[in-house]
Amino acid sequence: MRKNISLVIKGFIIGIANIIPGVSGGTLAITLGIYEKLIETIGHFFSNLKENLKFLIPIGVGAGLSIVVLSNIIKYSLKYYKLPTTLFFVGLIVGGLPLLVKKIKEDKNYKKDYSNYVVLFITFVLVAMFAFMKDSGAKVVLEHMMFIDYLKLFLVGVVAAGTMVIPGISGSFVLMLLGYYEPIINVISDVTHFNNIINNGLIILPFGLGIIIGIVVIARIIEYLLSKQPIKTYYGIIGFVCASLIAILMPLFSLTFNIANILIGLVLMFVGIIIAYKLGDD
Repeated sequence: MRKNISLVIKGFIIGIANIIPGVSGGTLAITLGIYEKLIETIGHFFSNLKENLKFLIPIGVGAGLSIVVLSNIIKYSLKYYKLPTTLFFVGLIVGGLPLLVKKIKEDKNYKKDYSNYVVLFITFVLVAMFAFMKDSGAKVVLEHMMFIDYLKLFLVGVVAAGTMVIPGISGSFVLMLLGYYEPIINVISDVTHFNNIINNGLIILPFGLGIIIGIVVIARIIEYLLSKQPIKTYYGIIGFVCASLIAILMPLFSLTFNIANILIGLVLMFVGIIIAYKLGDD
């Protein structure tokens, strides 16, 4: 029971991350200590169905609850309390970094190799460059949809899901670049208020199928890398994770804050560090 509650909480946190542009659900899965298991379970879902469901259902319940319950709250928090909300997620990411370092040093094949640092540098630069991309996506309207529009929605789901699995890259940020973030959030918000259930269901269905397929494909690729080159893969993941902090913090530099906001933000960041450290070690 305690393990299931812990997985629900972790799923809840990951679900929140996938609502916020710039915050990577994959990064938080790593810092919460379930990324490798999650990738393995998704990649081999039918090989041990009963055990896999025991692992995935609590995470799915937590993620689903957070998206349904908090989609409006998160939008409100980011609008009126952007600094404290952002710093809380920074804390969640920073608090999980020691777990990644520990995984590398515990590997029996670990030794100092400059090529590992090259991998870390490359992944850091890739995500850092991604962070500097502007929100240039065209405005998408999910009304009067034709077959081609549903197909696009499916493909957008595949792309967004793939980036949700890759640490350091925010699926919601990719949706924003493609112009689909706000329309999808509005659909989810409508569903939580039981508005336009049929129309919104027809939008969510192809998008959801795309997400499932995208996650499975990318999970298989990452699982392969973890099995063949675990140390280099984790160095790459650390590069992703560290660079993701840039993507999260960048929007804050254009804003002004009062002392109270800064202090509350720092306290929440510390709380996030403690939560990630404790849950990641669970």
